[in-house]
Amino acid sequence: MIGGGQGAFIGAVHRIAARIDGDYELVCGAFSSDPEKSKASGVALGLSADRSYSSYQELIEKEKQLPADQRVQVISIVTPNHVHFGPTKMALENGFHVVLDKPMTFSLAEAKELEKVVTASGKLFCLTHTYTGYPMVKEAKQLVKSGKIGKVRKIYVEYPQGWLSTFLEGEDNKQASWRTDPGKSGIAGAMGDIGTHAFNLMEYVTGLQVTQICADINIVVEGRKLDDDGAVLIKMNNGASAVLTATQIAAGEENNVKIRVYGETGSLEWQQWDANTLVVKMSGEPWQIYRTGGGYVSSFATHNTRTPGGHPEGYLEAFANLYHNFALCVKAQLEGTQASPEAQDYPGIDEGVRGMAFIENVIASGKSDIKWTKFNV
Repeated sequence: MIGGGQGAFIGAVHRIAARIDGDYELVCGAFSSDPEKSKASGVALGLSADRSYSSYQELIEKEKQLPADQRVQVISIVTPNHVHFGPTKMALENGFHVVLDKPMTFSLAEAKELEKVVTASGKLFCLTHTYTGYPMVKEAKQLVKSGKIGKVRKIYVEYPQGWLSTFLEGEDNKQASWRTDPGKSGIAGAMGDIGTHAFNLMEYVTGLQVTQICADINIVVEGRKLDDDGAVLIKMNNGASAVLTATQIAAGEENNVKIRVYGETGSLEWQQWDANTLVVKMSGEPWQIYRTGGGYVSSFATHNTRTPGGHPEGYLEAFANLYHNFALCVKAQLEGTQASPEAQDYPGIDEGVRGMAFIENVIASGKSDIKWTKFNV
């Protein structure tokens, strides 16, 4: 692991997710840009001092020199956005598979360069867009793909948060400080942090791609340097229209990501607060409730479910599904076999490039007086 040391949030989430299915063992790390803190974090996690490295460069160089049966195989990178590109590029070029936290890079230019690196390396790459790991999100995708609701016409996707309703970055809050800092987060705040999740969820479930946008981007809290609120009108490549909202100043809200997809003959609705439920509404019929663990769901939903129906699985398990599927693909590559389609269904480099394109297009649209702008990748 690179990043995720003492006091970090997302690193612990990644470590829990990696352990749930017993696929991974944490063997080394460079957990902080502070060498002493990095080593202390490694020791606290049960690593030996000689594999608790002072920098990601040292980790990659020294691990590369170890015998194949001892060296790390997968490097998980959980640093702030501005420290994504360097370690990911170096890890791939030195023969390591990579799991990377989103958004993929600091800029679209870096994302396109990383795309070339992934292709040239022959190594596997996973981007942790968590919400695509939920069984009922995968079921929604399969239902749309099968034509269950007919041609998609309208999409609503929202991600409301309230944690940045005040100037939290002025209170020595580590998470707020880097996420609202243009030098660490990039050109976007809310749209980069959570808007990319909404964008990815919409394209994943529908199988469609954004072609045009019209964005309204706001900085609501006085003194903040990056957007904390926004809404986007969207046109998809099949003619459908969509509305995406992402806000971090909705006081009282937590993380209830929600998507509604309307087709010619029916619609689908999923929200994280009731993640085990997918609501299917067909014209002229009673609403149907699809549940995680049901014997009627697709192989993609079943493959990503661990417990019998009625036993809820949530955010950590959805995160773990990405790690598990990635592990299955790594093992298949080592064995010279082909992983199942269900195992291959995790976000990768393509989703990363489109996510960075979303950030740059949305911010540009928000600054423009033109109503509709082309979505450029």
